[in-house]
Amino acid sequence: MSPTEAAVPTATAVPPVAEASNGLSKKLHGRAFYESIGSPKHIVAPMVDQSEFHFEAIKEDSGERGETTSTPKETGEQQNGGDSANGTGVGTDNGLRPFLDGNPAIDRPLFVQFCANDADALLSAARRVAPYCDAVDLNLGCPQGIARKGHYGAFLQEEPELIAKLIRTLHENLDVPVTAKIRLLDTPEASLQYARTVLAAGASILTVHGRRREQKGHMTGIADWTMLRYLRENLPKETVLFANGNVLEHGDVERCLAATGFDGVMSAEGLLSNPGLFSPPPPPSVSAPEPESSAPAVADPEYYWHTPDPRREYWTSSRPGSRRGGWRIDAVMRRYLDILHVYCLGEAAPPARKPLFIVGDPVEWLKEEEPGQSKSSGAGGKGADSGEPARKKRKQDNHTNGNGNGSATPAQPIPKEIFNSPNFVAVQAHLFHLLRHAVGKHHDIRDRLARTRKADMAGYERILVMLEKRVGQALLAGEDKAFEAEYEAGADTEVEPEIVDDPNSSAAAIRRCKRPWWVVQPILRPMPAEALAKGAIQLKKKAKAELEKETKEADKNDDTTKEAEAAVVV
Repeated sequence: MSPTEAAVPTATAVPPVAEASNGLSKKLHGRAFYESIGSPKHIVAPMVDQSEFHFEAIKEDSGERGETTSTPKETGEQQNGGDSANGTGVGTDNGLRPFLDGNPAIDRPLFVQFCANDADALLSAARRVAPYCDAVDLNLGCPQGIARKGHYGAFLQEEPELIAKLIRTLHENLDVPVTAKIRLLDTPEASLQYARTVLAAGASILTVHGRRREQKGHMTGIADWTMLRYLRENLPKETVLFANGNVLEHGDVERCLAATGFDGVMSAEGLLSNPGLFSPPPPPSVSAPEPESSAPAVADPEYYWHTPDPRREYWTSSRPGSRRGGWRIDAVMRRYLDILHVYCLGEAAPPARKPLFIVGDPVEWLKEEEPGQSKSSGAGGKGADSGEPARKKRKQDNHTNGNGNGSATPAQPIPKEIFNSPNFVAVQAHLFHLLRHAVGKHHDIRDRLARTRKADMAGYERILVMLEKRVGQALLAGEDKAFEAEYEAGADTEVEPEIVDDPNSSAAAIRRCKRPWWVVQPILRPMPAEALAKGAIQLKKKAKAELEKETKEADKNDDTTKEAEAAVVV
């Protein structure tokens, strides 16, 4: 039975809340719960092997505090399978320093997300993490093939009774609230009924991705904020709603809140490319203000936070009237590695580093040989002096040093507990997201990152040195001025135009989000119409027939209109 066919109770018919098992007090629900965690407007989405603690930390290190974060999505079976093997998982009962995820000093509020289709397995898993988080979230929005195969996520939306059972089971038996994330259905009415089902079952907060289940990959397209607005206007005012989709840069956050009327904005891929997405531009001062001394992570000497220097770490457009800017990727990568050193490796402090290069600094270090760079390889690492193809040269390098990272330095053994730590599983993926526009230009950095072993901090540090030099060389060569001149040449007006989301073209979005390659910026997909025109996707027979029918009807209507206009003229 589809959600549109099921008998759905009203959103206010929430099952009673059980007394907390610890006997302290009843758990809060809905807006009361939302206000108790600070009414956050910025939420980091749960992502498989992506929303690890150190990713959440680098996002906060970019200047934003007090957001709500989420763990990577887990299945109920995964959490029931055993305890976390190291300091990244939620919770600890052994009296030692708390794990990173859910640590009250540095990682709260925290929601733990599960995907499931079995209420008992879900409840068992949720009970394991409930003492160490603020809420448990049910994933009803994943559109990927793994969700189809496992029968969870967005592939449960045709089973409203099962969805209601999953949420109600958590609501009635957990000491913490339950939240949920869904996707839109085909019509506003069906989506509203779906939302009411989830809320009536006991969800305290509802996150709505403004796309349908089939909108993924080349078919991603534009999130429908108008349908989100419809939900806001037709659900009770006390309902807490988070919006997801179409947030490419900082200005889109307030634009989304204004368009939808939702309470908060959740972001996933946008934060992977720009961890500072939720943060406003820093003040044009010598350095950003220090965090408040009352903050637990500042008051406790065990915890480290970086204070950024916008003069060196933040790029601002020199174009008159422009509001474009962004953190330099070498600055963000520095902070990312610092967090790995301190939180994941337990070092007292990150390595001492020289200030990032800006024009006017000494340039001798730009000519120094990079760590692990052979004299015959040149700055690009492509074996220019050997007379051999770059690919063959790389194979020889790998064979001679045996460390898999392309450097001449012998591989250093990585302790087993570090190599096996899940803290390092997502590092390479995080860096490829962050450096996407840099590695497209500097293939030697791309190749070095691809060959660096998991948990090889020395290898990551060598990549950072390479990156800092490439950025320094670009600034010294005036590439920022060349970028501004190119941007100016394509400008229609001196004033930034009003933002309009075009479902048929990504050109305007690319233009407003484009930055120099050394500045954080989103990774933009082509619109479905563009992908179809380029042959990247092909319509199925049914879709082709519908499109041809719509085209014929449109042509027929045009002909009718022209005939009517001609008759009036006569």
